[in-house]
Amino acid sequence: MDQRLKKITVCSWAMLTLLAIPSVKAQVPNYSQPAGCQSCGLLHPAEPCPGACQTPIRAVDCAANCGREGRWPELSPSDFQSYGQGEYAGPARLAHLRNYRLRPNDELQVVYVVSRRLSNGDYRLMIGDSVMISLIGDAELNQGTLERGLEIQPDGFIHADALKKPVFAAGLTVSQLREVLEERYLELYNEPAVSVKPVKTSTLADDIRNAVGGASGLQQQALQIRVAPDGTIRLPWIGAVNVQGLTLNDVKQEINARYSASGAGLVVEPILAQQADHFVYVMGRVGQAGQIQLQGPTTVSMAIAAAGGWEAEGNLRQVVVFRRADDWRLISTMLDLRGAYYGKRPTPSDEIWLRDGDVVIVPPTPITVFDDFVRQVFTEGVYAVVPFQGIAINLGQQQ
Repeated sequence: MDQRLKKITVCSWAMLTLLAIPSVKAQVPNYSQPAGCQSCGLLHPAEPCPGACQTPIRAVDCAANCGREGRWPELSPSDFQSYGQGEYAGPARLAHLRNYRLRPNDELQVVYVVSRRLSNGDYRLMIGDSVMISLIGDAELNQGTLERGLEIQPDGFIHADALKKPVFAAGLTVSQLREVLEERYLELYNEPAVSVKPVKTSTLADDIRNAVGGASGLQQQALQIRVAPDGTIRLPWIGAVNVQGLTLNDVKQEINARYSASGAGLVVEPILAQQADHFVYVMGRVGQAGQIQLQGPTTVSMAIAAAGGWEAEGNLRQVVVFRRADDWRLISTMLDLRGAYYGKRPTPSDEIWLRDGDVVIVPPTPITVFDDFVRQVFTEGVYAVVPFQGIAINLGQQQ
């Protein structure tokens, strides 16, 4: 009986020893594995594995979980190192972002350019424009020359020497002005033939460009302006324009429509020169509570880290975020970041992006709250005035 047990024991130890020794085949790397090889996890044809000499990076990808939060046992090979050392450490291509909408204290650069495009209708004369008036067959009554025309005065009239009264020309097309002049010259001729040639036009565009800062050069035609607290900007000739909540394309269409209606002959291109500062506020059990400026896309964990991290008594299971909706109503959410901070949740759904004006609160843990209650009641409250021991003795005597 003892011999049989001894033989079984020896055989068992031999089997365990053989199982413990790695096979020769396992020690030799396989350089011709099929697609989806175990060395790198990548799909490639039967050729030497590009990652055979490296340990593959395994990660949990939230995109592979159909919308649910991933777990550490779901680690799989991933292209985790898309960039080499020292290269740009960000997404190769950001997803499409929403159009930025202007807000107070944003700084705009409004560039003015004279339009060289055809207008939809006939050009209408304006104050400051000049024309040359010629009467066919009577050169002595010509008014103005091609070098210096007859200027439309600030009241909108032009003054022809042969006519008793001035002629209102502002807002008329060249054809309309010619018809008006022919009717007025009937006082002198039975069938007058009048010719009207524009000598100088688009004077309003020049006036606006001069008001902006110069008549030549792209930089001299740019106006640097800041969005006022009421959400408006003020531009030459057209006055206040409400831009708060509009995109740059919306602002461009609105400004150009107003200048087009005035006949200025200008095209305006607004450029966002500088955004107004964006802030979030971190309070509670953090290293340094206060205001955090958003320099780029920021998550809750990033904001807490910028505030000096959380303190030991901070309650990471109940981090609160307050936010104002588009209609300024208050909304809030409660996040559980403890699992992420302690490495238990690889793709936490609670790690959300913050927006301007959010308030992040890291509350104390329930134990800390209870300790504060005990301290306030027994140390700083009524029992600090009346000793607890004396009260206990009195209670005992009453019993």
